[in-house]
Amino acid sequence: MTQELLEIFEVQFEKPLIEEIIEVGKIIEVSAGDTIMEIGNYVRAMPLLLEGAVKVLREDEEGDELLLYYLEQGETCSMSMACCMGATKSEIRAIAETDAKILMVPVHKMQEWMAKYKGWRNYIFESYHSRLNELLHTVDTIAFKNLDQRLMEYLKKKCQVTNDSNIRSTHQEIAYDLHTSRVVISRLLKKLEKMKILKLHRSHIHLLDV
Repeated sequence: MTQELLEIFEVQFEKPLIEEIIEVGKIIEVSAGDTIMEIGNYVRAMPLLLEGAVKVLREDEEGDELLLYYLEQGETCSMSMACCMGATKSEIRAIAETDAKILMVPVHKMQEWMAKYKGWRNYIFESYHSRLNELLHTVDTIAFKNLDQRLMEYLKKKCQVTNDSNIRSTHQEIAYDLHTSRVVISRLLKKLEKMKILKLHRSHIHLLDV
């Protein structure tokens, strides 16, 4: 774990902070599709993503989901931080997009490190800023872009975070993430295939325009 933390956080974190993280942190490994954080559960630790990608979703009263943003290596979830600080239940669901390795930091250390380490404070503030910008982008996309534009952005981002031009999500899973129906997604994907932007296969979607 020491080498992984140094490679990812050496520029941001002071050496004593990294030593404390190694002492109190716990590494978990999850498989693609595993739920890491569930709506309604208390957040007992803050995740730092060491490897892989995680998607963060919001759910409405009818159980329909909407993709908010992805977490990649070196990032954390600002919504989980807010729950940690306020000792409130999670309002988001976090699911591993790929196999992932996550370092879980105990809640009680967060405020202590905020006062003790400048590197930690800067990391937390930068994380809030990044997630806020991504949430604003999601709102703008829903408000100002039509669904085929949203779908293209979604597919490109998915390829980026998985580092793979083949998307193995089903049409229904994509529909869940974009808060629409499978029929609409299937129709739009066929339209994009005719435009030679992607190729539909039985088990995956191959994006040509990456």
